[in-house]
Parts: sequence; C-alpha cells; structure tokens
Amino acid sequence: MDLLANLGDGFLIAMTWQNLLLALMGCFLGTIMGALPGLGPSNGVAILIPLAFTLGLGPTPSLILLTSVYYGAMYGGRISSILLNIPGDEPAMMTCLDGYPMAQKGRAGEALALSGIASFVGAFFATWGLVLLAPQLVRVALLFGPAEYFALFTLAFATLGGIAATNQAKSAFAAALGLGLAMIGVDTQTGVPRLTFGEVHLYDGIDFLIAIVGLFALSEVFVFIEHRGTTRDISTKAPPAIGRIVPSWSLIRSCIPTMGRTTVLGFIAGVLPGAGASLGSFISYSMEKRLVDKEKTFGTGDPRGVAAPEAGNNAAAGGALVPMLALGVPGSGTTAVLLAVLLALNITPGPLLFTQNPDVVWGLIAALFIGNVMLLAMNIPMVGLFTRVLLIPPRILMPVVAMISFVGIYGISGSPFELLMMVGFGLMGWVLRKLDVPLVPVILGTLLGNEMEVNFRRAVEISNGDYGVLVGSPLAIGLWTVALVGFVLPILVGGRIKRRMHMSRDEEGALSD
Repeated sequence: MDLLANLGDGFLIAMTWQNLLLALMGCFLGTIMGALPGLGPSNGVAILIPLAFTLGLGPTPSLILLTSVYYGAMYGGRISSILLNIPGDEPAMMTCLDGYPMAQKGRAGEALALSGIASFVGAFFATWGLVLLAPQLVRVALLFGPAEYFALFTLAFATLGGIAATNQAKSAFAAALGLGLAMIGVDTQTGVPRLTFGEVHLYDGIDFLIAIVGLFALSEVFVFIEHRGTTRDISTKAPPAIGRIVPSWSLIRSCIPTMGRTTVLGFIAGVLPGAGASLGSFISYSMEKRLVDKEKTFGTGDPRGVAAPEAGNNAAAGGALVPMLALGVPGSGTTAVLLAVLLALNITPGPLLFTQNPDVVWGLIAALFIGNVMLLAMNIPMVGLFTRVLLIPPRILMPVVAMISFVGIYGISGSPFELLMMVGFGLMGWVLRKLDVPLVPVILGTLLGNEMEVNFRRAVEISNGDYGVLVGSPLAIGLWTVALVGFVLPILVGGRIKRRMHMSRDEEGALSD
C-alpha cells in the first residue's frame, strides 16, 4: 500500500502543467533524436542537458524532461531501422531484421505502429518493475559499508563495457582515463592540488556536465566534419511509402505473447550490470525466433520479429534505471548521463534517495508512465512527421547541436575556460571513437572516481590499514565475484555475441537484396 501511496504522490507532482509540457517536449525531441542515425539515447540526453539547466528547471522537471528524451529516443530508434535499414543506435539493430522487409512489402506503416505498441508494452511493464524492485534493492543497499560500496563501484567499471564488448582492454583504458580525470582538483582529505598544473580553474575539479556534452555531443559534430559528404549523410536516401498505419487487431493479438515474453527478458537484461538494451534486444529476438519461428519466417518480414526486439530493448531501458536509482550505479550508458544530471542537481542516487528525495524519485517514476502514454499516442498518428525528420541534412542538424552545446554550457558556467575544456573533450571523444574506445567508462570514471576513492580510504582507515576489509564480508565477496565474472565473460563470449548480432543483420541484408 505504501508503494501505491508514494506512486499516487508522484502523479500529483508529475501532473502539473509545466511537468506535462516538459514530458511532451522531451518525448517529441527524444523521438527525433532516436530517429536520426548516429545520435541515439546517450547523445540525445547529453545534447539537451544544457537546455534543461539553461531553462533554470528544478530537479524533478529536469529529470522529467531528460528521461522523457531517453524513452523517446528508444522509441525513435526504430524509425530509420524500419524505413532505411539503418539502425538509429545499436539496440535498434535487431529491428532491421524484420522491420525493413515489412517496409519493402509496403507495410512500413504497420511495422512502425506495431513497434510503437511493443515499445509501449516493454517500457510500461518495465516501469512497474522499477516500482516494485527498486525499493526492495534499497533495503539490500542499506547493508552496504565503505568496503561494499568500493566493490560495487568496481563492479560497475568491470561490467559497463557490456556483455557484447569485444575489447575489454579498451574498456579498462577508458575507465582508467575517467578515474584520472576524477583526480584533477584539490584533494578533499589533504587539501593538496592534484594534476591542476597551476590552473586555478581546475582546483574545483572537472565539471562532468562539460565532459559529457563534449564527449557525446561535440564529438558527434567532429565526426560529421570528418565524414562530410560521405555515406554518413543519408539524407539523399528517401524513405519508402508508409502505407497503412493502424495494424489490424488480429496482427496485434498474434504478437501479444511475444511482447510479454520479451518484456521480461529485456527487463532482466536491463537490471543486470553491463547487459543493457543491446543485449536485451538481441536475446529477445533470438529466444523468440527459437520459440515460435517454426515456419522460418523471421528475417522475411514477420511482425513478431519487429515486436520482440522493440519490447525487449525498451524494457531494458526501464530496467537500467533500477540500479541507477537504488544503488547509484548506472546500468547503461544513458543512465550514466542521467546519473551526472542527478549529481549536478546535488541529488545523490542510492539507498537514501527514496527517503531523502521521495518527491524527485516518485515524480520521475510517475512521469515515466505519463511519458509512455504520450509516446504511444504521439507515435502512431505522427509517423509521417517523424519519417520526414530523416530528410534533415546533417549539415543543418550538426550546427544546431554545436550551438545548443556552447550556449547551454556558457549559460551554466559563464566561463570561457570551460567552453575551451568542452572543445577539448569533444576532440578527445572524436579520437577515442576513431580508436573504438568506449566513451561510457570515461564518463563513469569521472562521475564515480571521487566516491570510489573516498570509500576506499574510509574502509582502510576504519580497519586500521588492513586491506583485507575490502573482501571482509560475504556481500563484498559476492560483489567482487560478479565484477570478475562480468569482466572475464565478455572476453570469452563477447566477440561471439557481437558477431552473431552483425551476422544476423548481414544475412537479412543479403536476402533483401
């Protein structure tokens, strides 16, 4: 009953005209961001962070806007996948397998509407999973001491490369780089400046919002400049005709069991550290194909092949919010960006969030329910509008991204030095992307580095210098074990999973040709 009462209070907070308008705007902008290949949820949220702070929004409205962008981008990723066979981001890759063949058969509208319905089902029930699971996880987290938190942060670094990662060495390098960036500034315990090189602007450390906007948003601009006029500019490829938009009831009914099964799989994948929406989408499609594809119709335009990955990846998006809110550890790249927003608003995610800031967390959860309904209502009748977004040339889009980044960061900091830092992070992100080094561990290191150091020092000081305290409890040993397995498992099976994901799409592309 307490859960329902808290959720009711959350709806009272979320259903003000300002919050509803922000949710609607976030859903609309997020869908556009998701539809544009190459941007995706992480970049979409990062690009709009400066807007949220420039508008002077409070904690709850800011999070409502940005989480609506997050969910909207997960919805929007399917549009270019179905119409152009170009996934908006990696989780949408599996949607290409049956979505594009449906579009080639003149059923693009049905495929888009069905994927919107599946996305709603996955996200809606995943949000209920968040409501039920996060408070229970909080009770476990209250047992954590400094040693357990240090092990938990290590687990986050060990697993955020993802189960489908192909090069854990690059993920480890990125995490080390992020930890190094977190060390810049005055040491809170000794008062000694570290890695500041005499620059007073660095005494307070690096603002992680600057790092995020630079690494994600500006690096995308630099990538566009590098590839200008090449195949990255897809605006010349016209999407096919939409055709009938509203799918028949018999088509929806045939996909209901698929949506139910893949929602559960996707949610579990989202909650697990390092799995995320990519693996949720892949597992959902693969398991459903094995279960129901008796006539070998998957890959040729089977509607169930559209519903499965869409329900799975949107359920994973909701599941990834569970560890972020309950433990303060992001379950995906986009939730790492949302974690930075919480910290910038002086809100510490974790077990005390539900007691110290109940208005924020329950208002956010209520807004997720509202945003899902908005997205479903928006995506079916406005399919034609969103498909026209694909015709926007990147030469127009990227200057807008750069303008929002510069104006927003200057509005937050008012410092030209921090604008130069943002450009530096943009160049760093561009170089790291060229070297195929993941950006998310860099952000995670910048976010969690100081907390990780503080908990390490605290644990060792409490034990009078005995480092054995780091593995001194069953809970800490369990976390270290999961971290070790999470780091080693991608080395053993990550390449195989990645190859299967790309092989499935390549085989489908060969068949469609």
